[in-house]
Amino acid sequence: MMTSSRSWSGRTFDALNVLLMLALCIVTLYPFYNIVITSFNDPTDAARGGITLWPRVFSVDNYRIVFRDENMLHAFLVTIARTVAGTAAAVLFTGAFAYGISKSELIGRRFFLMMAIVTMYFSGGIIPYYLVVAKYLHLKGHFLVYIVPNLFNVFNAIIMLTFFRALPKEIEESAKIDGANDLRIFFQLVLPVSKPVLATIALYNAVFHWNSWYDAMLFGGDKLPTLQQILMQIISSNSNVSQLASQLGFGAVSAASLKLATMVITTLPIVFTYPFVQKYFVQGVMIGSVKG
Repeated sequence: MMTSSRSWSGRTFDALNVLLMLALCIVTLYPFYNIVITSFNDPTDAARGGITLWPRVFSVDNYRIVFRDENMLHAFLVTIARTVAGTAAAVLFTGAFAYGISKSELIGRRFFLMMAIVTMYFSGGIIPYYLVVAKYLHLKGHFLVYIVPNLFNVFNAIIMLTFFRALPKEIEESAKIDGANDLRIFFQLVLPVSKPVLATIALYNAVFHWNSWYDAMLFGGDKLPTLQQILMQIISSNSNVSQLASQLGFGAVSAASLKLATMVITTLPIVFTYPFVQKYFVQGVMIGSVKG
């Protein structure tokens, strides 16, 4: 009877757990699903509201307007270039710093690590930051303004530092015996066996670059717009929606439906990235979070 009671209680718990998880999934995913189906609805009809499970009047006019906008296409290319180049540069730079700091024989390693950690708690503020980037580095309006200021992140460096400390020292010692220098060891031995943490940090940086809009507003302007910057402009102003639609040969357009289409375009690419790096992402977070 004791075994039967436990079995029944276990099955009950599993059923309630599944129902709770399903409810959480619905609550979490339905808002985005509603955004998607509304964006595929006729703009004029969407203004009536009441779209719940599927488009009432299917239409791709919202996406046609977005993709035929030259500013949107330009912002899409800038965002892709920024995400790819910024992610690769940040992972390499942060990895090199973390690998060097992980060596106890490095002279001044405690000083360098302390200086990095200080930046987690203190900053000069937005005005000094703007002056350094725009006036002293002369990066305003230059594509490198998206790359150089974001090369290093202390949190990511700590994760990579913990991972590198856990690597077997015998691998590097045998390589040094064979005559390999530190650069060769880092690029040919350390990085290939660090795929989990590299994928984790790459995902962090890719999401940051893809979603970033504030630095684009400060330093990019109209010359180097990003998708999120365009989205912010569309959300904050409805006056240009009708004008844009008429210029592209469309009729009446709902500003709300156009915003939703832009949101879907800016969100889906980074969402589709997760399944490809999920295996490495989970492993990298777990390894990097445990002190080696």
